[in-house]
Amino acid sequence: MKSKYFRRLAGSVVATVAVFSSATGCSSTDDATSNCTVAADAPTVRFALDWTPNTNHTGLFVAQQKCFFADAGLNVEILPYNDTSPDTLIDSGNAEFGISFQSSATFAKASGADTVSVLAPLQHWATAIGVKADRTDLTSPKSLDGLTYAGFGDAGEVQTLQQVIRNDGGTGDFKDVTLVTAAYEAVYAGQADFTVPYIEWEGIEAEERGTPFRYFHYTDYGFPDAYAIIVNGSQSWLSSHPDEARKFVGALQKGYQLSADDPAQAAQLFLDANPDMKDDSERITLSQRNLAEKYMLDSSGQVGTQTLEQWTGFSRFLFQNGVLVDEAGNTLTSEPDWSTYFTNEYLGTA
Repeated sequence: MKSKYFRRLAGSVVATVAVFSSATGCSSTDDATSNCTVAADAPTVRFALDWTPNTNHTGLFVAQQKCFFADAGLNVEILPYNDTSPDTLIDSGNAEFGISFQSSATFAKASGADTVSVLAPLQHWATAIGVKADRTDLTSPKSLDGLTYAGFGDAGEVQTLQQVIRNDGGTGDFKDVTLVTAAYEAVYAGQADFTVPYIEWEGIEAEERGTPFRYFHYTDYGFPDAYAIIVNGSQSWLSSHPDEARKFVGALQKGYQLSADDPAQAAQLFLDANPDMKDDSERITLSQRNLAEKYMLDSSGQVGTQTLEQWTGFSRFLFQNGVLVDEAGNTLTSEPDWSTYFTNEYLGTA
């Protein structure tokens, strides 16, 4: 199962990804440094990326660069993206944590994965239906009836779009063409009518190209909000390593909190950790600023918290539309207990 956000960056970002480690240590001072030290026998925590480094991961690299992990006595290995999803790596015991999304995490756990969401870096949808800004004929989702969607082949994506269109008074009938990384080019070129861009990356890229998107936001049309990004953990590892789990999640939350409170510093720390992306520094800085302003904080100004209400809304939609299957591949007939899909137990006060 491919990640839902930033999975389409192959055409716009090329980054050399290594196995990063915060087995270097320092104190958590205001000056970033990679000279962090940790004891040789410190517990190792493996964290799986969903794609090449991007601003969905900023808090992770901030925690690494500011030595939050080292200060917690942990050796954190950042596993580079490969064709195996983080949810699968966690379930198979090849990673303790990883980046995921409410959608893919729901699919994974419904099918029996030993995972649970421990932190939500982004509190809201970070995607929307995108059309070229100069398409004056497309005024709301119902205008998309009968047109062509450049999609990505994710389970539930078509049902989501159909519901948003129906909520606006349309029929929800459109042509779905799976193009993955070519989806944006198809819309730019007028070969497709709409797609679902990640607003603070592909949306920024479209502005830079002179082909900006105009957006129809799901929640403006009565569709439930969802956590764009979550951090999934191994439920069995969490149960057997509660102290290390709290230290890791607390340090990671601290990294994401700094990313929300001081996005300019966070963007620089991200670039310090990923120097191959220096050519994208302006986009990274703008993306991080926008994420901090619009998506990262809950109503109390904290990063990471999750609620049963939000987990229930979108996940119940997936269940009711028959896209969730069990371990045997059979469509779920009983609604899961959504409270088991996430936990705030390991969060600190950031």
